[in-house]
Amino acid sequence: MSLNRERLAQEIVDAGRFLYGRGWSPATSSNYSARLSPTEALLTVSGKHKGQLGTDDVLATDLHGNSLEPGKKPSAETLLHTQLYAWEPRIGAVLHTHSVNATVLSRLTAETCLTFQDYELQKAFSGISTHESLLTVPIFDNDQDIARLAAKVQPWLDRHPDCVGYLIRGHGLYSWGARMSDALRQVEAFEFLFECELKMRSLSGRS
Repeated sequence: MSLNRERLAQEIVDAGRFLYGRGWSPATSSNYSARLSPTEALLTVSGKHKGQLGTDDVLATDLHGNSLEPGKKPSAETLLHTQLYAWEPRIGAVLHTHSVNATVLSRLTAETCLTFQDYELQKAFSGISTHESLLTVPIFDNDQDIARLAAKVQPWLDRHPDCVGYLIRGHGLYSWGARMSDALRQVEAFEFLFECELKMRSLSGRS
């Protein structure tokens, strides 16, 4: 294993332990990845408990989502990761989580987007420097056909080059960053915003 691959694999393992510990990646749900090279990604294999990952529980794929390691099964959602690496060369890590807040809020919201404004923590996101900005998070309907889902996501990404994450309805969150630390920071910030939004809706009686 190359030093770069070993480092990235350890970052994925550490991310899994953190996200599982926060309750955002229960059991075998979720998947994580890091850019291995300009044309390759390193992703978690399918079916592994995310709080118990080892550095062997990853595999390399090309940016079309094809496994480069026979004998290791990639996540069914690999294409949603590699799509992001192909879309934006500056992305270095992608995290997909399954938190209660993200799942419930995406199901409560009938619209196709959530919009956040006037939260100081919005400045935790790449490219945002003020609470006065608008943070728009698209919501895509869940689909077991991942290629079809990716085809729905791509036009949004192309129209919104500043996008920092999206929700899949009743499913979970995708967020990314230049490094694993950036992706983790954004997931944590999203979870804060999701929890605030749910509490605001509860207190106002708004669904």
